[in-house]
Amino acid sequence: MHCPYCRHVDSRVVDSRVAEDGGAIRRRRQCPVCEKRFTTVEQMQLTVVKRSGATEPFSREKVISGVGKACKGRPVDVDALARLGQQVEDALKGGGSPEVPAHEVGLAILGPLRELDEVAYLRFASVYRQFESADDFETEIALLRAEKEPVGTEPAVPTQTSTGK
Repeated sequence: MHCPYCRHVDSRVVDSRVAEDGGAIRRRRQCPVCEKRFTTVEQMQLTVVKRSGATEPFSREKVISGVGKACKGRPVDVDALARLGQQVEDALKGGGSPEVPAHEVGLAILGPLRELDEVAYLRFASVYRQFESADDFETEIALLRAEKEPVGTEPAVPTQTSTGK
């Protein structure tokens, strides 16, 4: 670590602490030459591996932007999108690997988006899973409905009542 004051190539760690959110380590350092102190922050950097093999840093803003397009015109506020972005990042970091395939980013988005807004979920899933027909939508809607029904109950079937005539 270069000293930001005298550019000496070494420094000594005086104190280390986990940042408030637990996602970073704050270190107090001291330069052995000029004896000035400075602070560094270390964070885990997620890297997304694209289908082409190219890599890029994970961007929560990119997740929020993509999900925002699926939520256009839906009753979803900016705070909910920010929370979803954080959930996705936390899930990916929780996987323990610094490199994540782009496919896993999409999968990490689907679950929280389904909980947030079903219509936005269907929009996002149709692009992500490359739906090709109305049948693909019907299948996904059937899965959503099946998940909503309590286990062990029959689907609601309308009953006819006799009027006595």
